[in-house]
Amino acid sequence: MNKIITLILVMAFCSITAQVGINTSTPDQSSVLDVTSTSKGVLLPRISNVSTITTPATGLVIFDTTKKCISQNVGTPATPDWVCLSPYVAKFFYMPSVVFDTTTTGTGQTKDLYTLYKNQFSNVPTNARSASAPASIPFFPNAGDLYYYVTGYDSSVFKINSISSTGVLNYDVLSNATSASFINIVFVVK
Repeated sequence: MNKIITLILVMAFCSITAQVGINTSTPDQSSVLDVTSTSKGVLLPRISNVSTITTPATGLVIFDTTKKCISQNVGTPATPDWVCLSPYVAKFFYMPSVVFDTTTTGTGQTKDLYTLYKNQFSNVPTNARSASAPASIPFFPNAGDLYYYVTGYDSSVFKINSISSTGVLNYDVLSNATSASFINIVFVVK
């Protein structure tokens, strides 16, 4: 009888507060679950084959032991799309293709690298992606989420003046590009 009364009291308390706390009697009001510790972490389910999860909820998070990353379903339950969230998986990436017009020399020219990157990833035409692929490739939503680098370039064609914290490259064109001219731009995740 005592177990039934205790269970009813616990259920009533949880439905009144709408938060559950583990190792805390005052869970944060913005959370449904507040796990508190100064010496231990949360261990996510460890799964080696995500296809064994039937109809995974959008937003479901697991640790993918095959890819060795925290992974989230960004697709739907019917069409899951698992994406690694762990920063060590892809800490940097190269700028997508971009055209630099070098037919006219000039100083103080600019390219908004972040906007060019976002635009290339946000609406890929149907004929330029596989049949089941979504039109948008996931991209970092804010220019301030990234660091921007020019790691190499043809110094006979370009002079790099600066790159802003939002990815605007300021450069000079010194001469026309040749078939061997290049500029290498790298984005690093903050």
